[in-house]
Amino acid sequence: MKTFVLCKLTPGKEQKAVSAIRAIDGVTEVYMTFGGWDMILSAEADTVDKLSSLIVSRVRSVDGVAATETLVTTNL
Repeated sequence: MKTFVLCKLTPGKEQKAVSAIRAIDGVTEVYMTFGGWDMILSAEADTVDKLSSLIVSRVRSVDGVAATETLVTTNL
């Protein structure tokens, strides 16, 4: 299961937050953006529960992550 996570970062803490997020097992890509969100990451996990844990327990707990919005993908 793959997901995209939009992240707002705390000003001044962006670089540390990006480095910490890149090190999280299950995070496959990280992109810095301009606009309403500062970063988009993609992540993968075997189940919805593991995906939820990855986002809630790991990504949201990174110092410098102010807000997230998760977009879960499906196969068509």
